[in-house]
Amino acid sequence: MDTLSSAPGSWLEAPAHQQWLASEGLRLLGFAKASKLPEGFGNLDERGQLPADAQAETMNTARMTHSFAMAHIQGLPGYAELVDHGVRSLAGPLRDALHGGWFASAEARDGNTGKAAYLHAFVALAASSAVVAQRPGAQALLNDAIHIIDTYFWSEEEGALRESFARDWSNEEAYRGANSNMHGTEAFLALADVTGDLRWLNRAQRIVERVIHQHAAANDYLVVEHFDRDWQPLREYNHDNPADGFRPYGTTPGHGFEWARLLLHLEEARVQAGLLTPGWLATDAQKLFDQNCLHGWNIDGAPGIVYTLDWDNRAVVRHRLHWTHCEASAAASALIQRTGQAQYETWYRCFWEFCEQHFIDRCDGSWHHELDPQNRPSADIWAGKPDLYHAWQAVLIPRLPLAPSMATALAQTSGSLLM
Repeated sequence: MDTLSSAPGSWLEAPAHQQWLASEGLRLLGFAKASKLPEGFGNLDERGQLPADAQAETMNTARMTHSFAMAHIQGLPGYAELVDHGVRSLAGPLRDALHGGWFASAEARDGNTGKAAYLHAFVALAASSAVVAQRPGAQALLNDAIHIIDTYFWSEEEGALRESFARDWSNEEAYRGANSNMHGTEAFLALADVTGDLRWLNRAQRIVERVIHQHAAANDYLVVEHFDRDWQPLREYNHDNPADGFRPYGTTPGHGFEWARLLLHLEEARVQAGLLTPGWLATDAQKLFDQNCLHGWNIDGAPGIVYTLDWDNRAVVRHRLHWTHCEASAAASALIQRTGQAQYETWYRCFWEFCEQHFIDRCDGSWHHELDPQNRPSADIWAGKPDLYHAWQAVLIPRLPLAPSMATALAQTSGSLLM
């Protein structure tokens, strides 16, 4: 594989840009510290404060633990205790001590006792990063997460993750989701590095082959999100709830960018491991990126990437979500590294200019979580500023190689990584 370091004159090689990314990362991390709750981490409001009714959630706790672990690995003081708090929370009140696995919120106080693959993928990712950070309790948490994934979620027959179960692992949901399998792919890349077990790379490839090389490719490389248990597309899924935060109707350009990046990480990880690596991984990544730029960016007369499209590629939910643009810039940076082509440099700069102008909040801190169709701060889908994970990774990925996975790469490069 002929991997190029960057396009000529790339921002990825510019010391000032590298310093800007590092400074923005420090700003994001400092803001996120306030999300700590006794039982994990919660959602912050627009000004960076915990609302009176804030509660610890597994998604935020896992994402924060992963993010703070990567800060600690780089040698930033003040994050070790936050990683430890996250590990304790995931091993304690967020975990189901009776049946195993993880609730969505501490002790299932939100009334949801189900077990979702999406959340368990993030627990595995958090645990793997905490292991790389050499934090106490992390290995036991990782062993637990791997056991749950192996026992309940991974389907060897399907080559993908099952979606969800009742608390006691009965009543498997008759649904398969691209989103949970995407984050499963992300977690599996990290698990391969931390455990040295190549089955995780083989599992990741099987997921990608089904969701992207089979289904997305047949849909002009716009990701089909929803399937029945037999992996038949459910095109009308959530038609009456199109702006759902996790399972929106139609296609989601942000996921197209996220998948594009993951395909390149997987390709490089398999090459480094000496595994047979199909050429379509890079080709599909480029097609995903190109198609989602074509149909997602500036399609309603205003700059920015819309949240969702219908099956005729018309905008359905025109809000611009911050995570979508984080993933777009990260995918562009990965494609710059992989191909050296100038078009990806152009897009990379375009996305960061948009984020600086519209998403980055220099007044109250962090990033606006979403914008309305006129690119004004909005809270229609997601209120407040609950998420460090996407923006923090967006400022790290351009400074790291495509493989190994992020925490492991930081452990190998932190001595030379510009801070």
